Amino acid sequence: MLTDEEFYALFRDFKRTAFHLEMRDKYGLDSEEGPFQRFMRGEPDDYAWFAPWLKIVRDATAAGKKITRTRIVTVPHSDYTRWSLANAPLNIEAGEDIRWLPRHKVVDVELPAQDFWLLDDERVVWTPFDTAGRYLGSFEERDPQLISVCRSAYEGVWAIAIPHRDYV
Repeated sequence: MLTDEEFYALFRDFKRTAFHLEMRDKYGLDSEEGPFQRFMRGEPDDYAWFAPWLKIVRDATAAGKKITRTRIVTVPHSDYTRWSLANAPLNIEAGEDIRWLPRHKVVDVELPAQDFWLLDDERVVWTPFDTAGRYLGSFEERDPQLISVCRSAYEGVWAIAIPHRDYV
């Protein structure tokens, strides 16, 4: 398993592209629990919890690197998805390209069992969650066959996913 430091170092060290596929309707990240609950109560957020990730995205994209993400979501949206939609403009402003894909439109695309990051088409970083949505950690693999499966999933979903500005 990667430590938090090793995980975030991946985003300083990748060379060209980083793609994230998210397939869950709810995540249980400790860092998000407070902000998510504030959203549910209709309270404002200062987004301090989000600042480290946004800095990583800004730094990477300023260096000419590309960070993309597709979120496969159930319609109607879960509360978590509504929160993600509300926060996505911060990612986009920092330089990330986010697209949305309604789950019922995913046909003829073979998806792996877990969310992943595909970095430079050279490595896959799995980001598994348990059935309750709690993050289990991340681990890296460089198996060419797994990279091929993830690359194919990326190509399949990216081709039909809807850019954020059009989705909202």
